[in-house]
Order: sequence, then structure tokens, then C-alpha cells
Amino acid sequence: MGKLEDLEPGAIVRGILPSSLVTVTSVKWYGKDSLKLTYEDSSGRADNRLLYRDNESEFEIETEGRPWSFLGDSDLFRMAAEARRIHLAHLFDPLLAIHTSLVEPLPHQITAVYEEMITRQPLRFLLADDPGAGKTIMAGLLIKELIARGDLQRCLIVCPGNLVEQWQDEMDRKFSIPFEIMTNDNYEAARTGNWFLENPLAICRLDKLSRNEDVQEKLRVTDWDLVICDEAHKMSASFFGGEARFTKRYRLGELLSGVTRHFLLMTATPHNGKEEDFQLFLRLLDGDRFEGKFRDGVHLSDPSDLMRRLLKEQLLKFDGTPLFPERRAYTANYTLSTIEAELYRRVTEYVREEFNRADSIENEGRRGTIGFALTILQRRLASSPEAIYQSLRRRRERLQDRLREERLLQRGADRPDISRSIPEMSRDDIDELEDAPDEELEQIEEQLVDRASAARTIEELKIEIETLQTLEELALRVKQSGSDKKWEELSAILQGDQEMFDVHGSRRKLIIFTEHRDTLNYLTEKIRALIGREEAVVVIHGGLGREQRKNAEQAFTQDKEVLILIATDAAGEGINLQRAHLMVNYDLPWNPNRLEQRFGRIHRIGQTEVCHLWNLVAAETREGEVWKRLLEKLNIEREALGGQVFDVLGSLTFNDQPLRDLLIEAIRYGDQPEIRAKLNKVVEAALDHDHLKKLIEERALVSNAMDVSMVQKIRQDMERAEARKLQPH
Repeated sequence: MGKLEDLEPGAIVRGILPSSLVTVTSVKWYGKDSLKLTYEDSSGRADNRLLYRDNESEFEIETEGRPWSFLGDSDLFRMAAEARRIHLAHLFDPLLAIHTSLVEPLPHQITAVYEEMITRQPLRFLLADDPGAGKTIMAGLLIKELIARGDLQRCLIVCPGNLVEQWQDEMDRKFSIPFEIMTNDNYEAARTGNWFLENPLAICRLDKLSRNEDVQEKLRVTDWDLVICDEAHKMSASFFGGEARFTKRYRLGELLSGVTRHFLLMTATPHNGKEEDFQLFLRLLDGDRFEGKFRDGVHLSDPSDLMRRLLKEQLLKFDGTPLFPERRAYTANYTLSTIEAELYRRVTEYVREEFNRADSIENEGRRGTIGFALTILQRRLASSPEAIYQSLRRRRERLQDRLREERLLQRGADRPDISRSIPEMSRDDIDELEDAPDEELEQIEEQLVDRASAARTIEELKIEIETLQTLEELALRVKQSGSDKKWEELSAILQGDQEMFDVHGSRRKLIIFTEHRDTLNYLTEKIRALIGREEAVVVIHGGLGREQRKNAEQAFTQDKEVLILIATDAAGEGINLQRAHLMVNYDLPWNPNRLEQRFGRIHRIGQTEVCHLWNLVAAETREGEVWKRLLEKLNIEREALGGQVFDVLGSLTFNDQPLRDLLIEAIRYGDQPEIRAKLNKVVEAALDHDHLKKLIEERALVSNAMDVSMVQKIRQDMERAEARKLQPH
């Protein structure tokens, strides 16, 4: 606060102008309480103003200090200087994101981010390294580097539902980037009505976006600096009958490609063995270049400028040694007991008859639902006595409830075909379910498996219920007999295989995968009794909450008293279990991709031991015979191809049809010698040495490689960057 009397020529005054100091040139008084002030601003422009006593609180006189003196707040200056220094740090430190993150990247991760992706403007890229190579780490480094360079403010990550929490945890814990997950509640509670506009760092579930048109419309009006799609192969399209079939997920991919500047697709399985489908997939990155159907000899397919793919066998550590250890798989065959064989025969006959009845239903969607239900029933039959007994009981109870409903509805009404009440599932719906999160799959199975029947009249429904009652009684006898050859085979592996114990005789950690919750509960009781300690076994399944699942994972990986993890495919993706190197597939999934994903839980970065996998197979069953031949052939080719055969499991097709269709054909017609011969021939062709070699070459897709000299160069670059880095110590 100043005084009018202090305003003399030469005085420097603050407050006369809002944004700068002024210098007084002359003063003319009008009485004792007012004056005319003439001044110059910092640019030398002259002006004047009338001031009164009431204005004294608005200005103050500045004293002129020594030239170049600094009398400001030193802490504020240091903070501003540090912020400016860090903002420019990437100009001096080429690996800024690494030095500001809690990660220890490997050579292939550094080259992916700093040589393949950062240099592309704009980035339209497919990162397709093998499973377990740390693609999430690469994505996090990319995000952090773009933020540091001022090139990213808005980022959207789209991934399968069971991976959203893992993405959020990884981004927060390792990179300190606070992403928000879109849920139904926060989406509806958005203040502006558009959740995407309010959240610049967002993670969304793939199927939530692909199935909801309202969400897509709100996404369509947004703009992003970077969109990352994890497990991007789920957004694939295909040619069928000469025409392209675009799934809802693929259409979402097209939408995402159009609302972002940088677009990154991440998948370990980009190629399904069909070049035309692969080019449709690449169309998401470059619509002009990959437009139209691929024709061999006409279209060129060199995606090296759009993608990077390194196989596990090519990845090295900084010392030049291989990053991943060897993988070995074994087939453990077991023979059904007499009463188990009788149950298998009777249930399989029931499934075959229901399939045949379903063929007479004209509606393709209802046929698909019934086929899906019967397939799951057959898989539960192969899983355990507990699983098939509970499934038959629930199905019988649900169909009895439906019978009562139909009788009420038909009073006074004409409803000749009761199959009209069955929900419809297209082939695309069933294919999507193969990739659905474990929790969602369990819910749909409960809704459909126990009530989808091929019965078209009340009388047919009554007959089916009577059949189910007979089968249920037989399954109960099997359960109570204690005759379970599959469990006996697992018990023998647990107690007798030398790999189960270390050199001191202590039990090693083991993961057991099953497909069904009933079998999981059954095995949990059995194994706890076998080991003699309840705390030695933990479980993971789709019904567990996020915190429970995380606690189970941490207990298994960090507590030496926890020896065995029993899991459904809820643990097949997004969980790091390399603390163990032993695994058993108690149930074999009918999707080879699941096999690859399961093995990838232990065969990943950080694994130092040779990984062992046991697959339990009842070779005398119809589907077991197919599995036995497939796994035997797979093991032969593993020896010849150095383990790379596991990398192409997800790309295998059997006479241009998925494994699921081959197993259903075995169940329905496997008693016919000519069909069995044909199935064996199809398996032989799918796993032919030359065909597998071609698949491995196709999966390589581009000629990326990493040799020792490249690793040495990367290490030298890292050392130079460490010396030049500007981050505080």
C-alpha cells in the first residue's frame, strides 16, 4: 500500500497497470487528495491517470535493487526450474520413460518402444511378440514416453474384461499413470453425459464397447492421442463363402482406428493361418493399403513396416543367453473303470440323440444353443464324476421346472412347438464365447446348458426328463463308488513323478487347470486330504472378486506353505505364475488357444526352470482318442521343431474347421470306422511337419530377429543413457 506523496518522478510503481510496473514521469496535484499521474510502461508507452486517496490501497512503490539481483521465493524458483528441466529431459535422455518407471526392461522391449514405435508419427502398429514377452511393459513405456514428450494427453486402453484390473494395476504400480476403468455405474453417473470426455486416461472392456451401440455413439464423438487394443486378435474378421464377415468386435476396431492419432494393436496370435483374414485384420491399421480381398500372386503381404514380431526362441537377455527356458509336455493316459465306461457310454448316447433331434429344428439360432448346451454337458462328463452328476441333476431340475411352465402355458392355448422358448445363439456368438472371461462363460452356461432342450412337445420333454433321471442315478452311483480313474492318474503324478519334488525331497509348486467349478471344488477337497494341509491349496475361478483373486495369486507366488493352485481359465490370462514351472491340464480345453494361454502363465519372463506340462486323457473315449493322437503328434513335432510348436497351437485348423467341431464329430459319429479313419487323417494333416513349419514361418510374419551383437549395442546405449539422464537421484 502506497501514499500519494510517494509518487515522485522516477518512482517505480506496481498496481497502476494490471500486468506490469510503471515509471513515474510527472505529478500534478489538485488540492491535497488528488493528483494527475503521468507514467511510462515497460515498453516506453506514455499514459496518465487521475488518482485519489481512495486509490492508495491499489498501488505500492517498488524499490530498485541491484542489477541481476534475485529476491524472489527460492523454493518456487527451484520447483519451476525442475519442472522445466524434466519437461526437456527427453532431449538429453533418450530412455526417459525407463529411468522414471519401476521396470527393468529387456533388450527386445527397448527396441520395440524406442526403435519401432516412438519413431513413427503417427503410430499405426501391430505389436505381436510371443505370449509372456512383456507387451504390457512395452505399452506402458510408450505411454510414459509420449507423455514426457508432450505428445499424449488422452489415452484409451481396450482389453478383455478379465484384464482391465491388471492393466490398471500395472500402469499405476510400475509407471505411476492413473487410469480409470469404465464401469456401468460411473458411465451412467458421468456429469456431462459422456464418460469418455471426462476421463483422459481410460480403460474399457472390449465386449462392453462392441455390444453397446449407445456407448459407441458417445465414443464416436471423442478424440484420442493413443488407443491401445490388447488381445487384438479378438477383433478379427474372416472371409466366408467369398464374402467378408465382420464381427461386432471388428466394427469396434474400425471405430477406434478412426478416433485416434496413434493406434497400437497388441496380440500374440495375429495370424490364424489364412492370409486373407490376416489382411482384413491389417486393414484396421491401414484401410487404403489392405482394402479388398487378398489374392495370392496379385496382392503383396509385407507388413514389416506395420508390425514387430519376435518368437520366444529369439529373445535374449543382456548377457546374450536365451530369455526363455525349454518347454516339455507329456500325455498321461488313463483307462475308465467298468462303471465309468458305462456312464460315459450312456451319456454320450443321450448327447448324440439330442444332437440328432436338434438337427430337425429349422431355426439355426436355436440349433446353435442346443448344440452349445450338449457340448458343455459332454465336456463335463469328461471332467469328473462330480461335474457330470451336478450337471445332470441341475439339467433335470430345470427341465422339470420348464415342463410345469409349459403345461400352464398350454392350458387353453395352442403351442405345438415348445422349442420356441429357447434363446438363439449364432455361430459368431459361440465363437465369441470361446474368448469370453471365465466368469461370463460360467453365467451363460448356467443360463443355457441346463434348459436348452431339443424337445418340441410336452411328451418329448417328459421322455427326456425320465432319461436324465436314469443318467443322474447312474452318475450318483459312480460318484459314491469312489471309482475315479482320472483322479487316480493325477494322484500318481502328484506322488510319484520325480519332477514334483526338489533335490531335498520338498514338494514343488504346481498349477492344475480345470474347466468347471464343480471339478475345482472336488479336486480341492481331494488334494487337501492327500497333502494333509488345507492351507497348501488355493483356488482361482470366475466367481472370485478382484481382491480375492489377487490374494490367491499372491499366496501361491509368495507363500512357501502354499504348494498347489487349482484354477479355471479365469487364471488362463492376465496372471503371472512363473513362480511355478509345473502344470497339469486336468481338463483339456476344446480351444487350442486356451492351451497356449495356460502354458504361457508359467513360461514367461522371469521363468528360470524347464517348464513341464501333463495333459490327462482318457484315450478310449471318442474325444479322448482324437486328443491322444493330437498330443502324441504334437510331442513328436516338438522334438523336431525345438519347442516352437506350442506357439502355433492357436493357429491350428482341422480341415478348415476348429478343433471344437472335430471333437463334436467324433462324439456323434466316432463309432463308425470310416469316420474314425477320417478324423485321424485330419489330425495327421493338421500336424504334418511341413504344415507346422509353414505355420511357424507365417507366425513369424516379418523377418525380425535379435542376435548377440544387437543386444551388446542396446546395452551400450543403455549405459550412455544412464550417464546422461537428468532425473533426480
